[in-house]
Amino acid sequence: MEREVLTWSDVDRLIDYLTPQIHGRFDSMVIITRGGIVPGGMLAEALNITYILTASVRFPADFPGLALDRNLERHVLPEFLQFPDSSLLRDRRILVVDDVWTRGRNIVTVASRIDAAGGHPETCVLHYKPGTSLYPGIAPDYYAAVTNRYVIYPWEIDRGPEVLGMWN
Repeated sequence: MEREVLTWSDVDRLIDYLTPQIHGRFDSMVIITRGGIVPGGMLAEALNITYILTASVRFPADFPGLALDRNLERHVLPEFLQFPDSSLLRDRRILVVDDVWTRGRNIVTVASRIDAAGGHPETCVLHYKPGTSLYPGIAPDYYAAVTNRYVIYPWEIDRGPEVLGMWN
């Protein structure tokens, strides 16, 4: 897979592209760990969102040796390691932030749980990969770029695929 290594200046440009797309006031932001932490913080500052919450979710298919059929993958039940209480979400407009929408499982799952709690989620990512999404016809509400590359963000440089031995 072709890769794209971003600099901090590249990320600043993506945030600058996203910010004017996002209209109105959000009551809070839910940042999906770990990928959404840096872009979420940057967007919170740019949009003056001060009420920041986090969600941490993982899927059994994320572990080596548990390969699932692509059609079944979107129906696997997630494990929520951390999630805001429903009382913090109900009747609130919430910006849900992650770094990249590859399959879409994390952000769709988090947004669905916010919706079930009575919140009003809108999703935002730096990069959207429609070719690998498990949810045809569903896209992030806001995204800065469309790609099919493996994106390496500046905060990941020291732990990218080469360091982990994934590329030779």
